[in-house]
Amino acid sequence: MEKLTIQEEEAMQAVWQFGAGFIKDFMELLQEPKPPYTTLASTVKNLERKGFLKSEKFANAYRYSAKVKETEYKKRFMSGFVNDYFQNSYKELVAFFAKDNKISADELKEIINLIENPKN
Repeated sequence: MEKLTIQEEEAMQAVWQFGAGFIKDFMELLQEPKPPYTTLASTVKNLERKGFLKSEKFANAYRYSAKVKETEYKKRFMSGFVNDYFQNSYKELVAFFAKDNKISADELKEIINLIENPKN
């Protein structure tokens, strides 16, 4: 699975949030400044070509839905990110944010609780 561009990720976020829908539905969820309709349509077609979306024809329009789950994409992307920037160490990732004051002691305690008490 390849890493998406920022524009593609924004479109996928809209699809994951909306569910199955049409280009106009996804457009409503994008933040300002919104891309032109044709740009979003082209991005969605690229996502379909890359295997992230599937489409169904309804009259003269297509309804798109995700083929790749959001959690699946995040896992793949985060694994690559941690590998590339933190020597495949999640400890190094957390330490980086702790040193930069981007994560608090209370948040770390919450993370420890999640590790010690996973919910299936």
